[in-house]
Amino acid sequence: FSFAIDNVYVRLRVNLQRERLEDANVIGLIEGNDPKLKDEVVVIGAHYDHIGTSFLGGQKQIFNGADDNASGTSGLLELAQYFAANRERIKRSLLFVAFGAEEIGLIGSRYFVDNPKVPLERVVAMVNMDMVGRLRNNALYVLGVSSSPAWKDLLMEVNSQFNFVLRDSPGIFGASDHFPFYNKGIPV
Repeated sequence: FSFAIDNVYVRLRVNLQRERLEDANVIGLIEGNDPKLKDEVVVIGAHYDHIGTSFLGGQKQIFNGADDNASGTSGLLELAQYFAANRERIKRSLLFVAFGAEEIGLIGSRYFVDNPKVPLERVVAMVNMDMVGRLRNNALYVLGVSSSPAWKDLLMEVNSQFNFVLRDSPGIFGASDHFPFYNKGIPV
């Protein structure tokens, strides 16, 4: 709903100051056992940062990250522990990545896809766990289903054991660590 305003001129001055911050991704690999599939890698990721505070109603308040980052990183650690204890069942290799700096621009995941620790052409999928603590009324939101023709049938098969009401959103929602992978053509 933008519009032009005749005879109005604006002068703008911006004073940017570059600030260098350091952060890190934390990565662990569990190699698969299938001789034909072990060179394929599934990245399982979550981000461990959160913004700390936000302004709600003009007041600075603590912005608890329990549903955002903590639920994903807890799930990431649980899956890593489970698969480490059950290595014999793993066909493809699993790369667990705790991304830094998601909240300020997907910096950790963008860095990873631009500087991968395994060749990116070996990464066959990325499973992002962000805000996994939002299950309400048995509705499970699974985003990125359209990024691979295999996802929908796989989800239906797995969900037949649980009977969640599966929800997706049209397109690919780009505000989390799966998005840099999607931009590189990797199913998410």
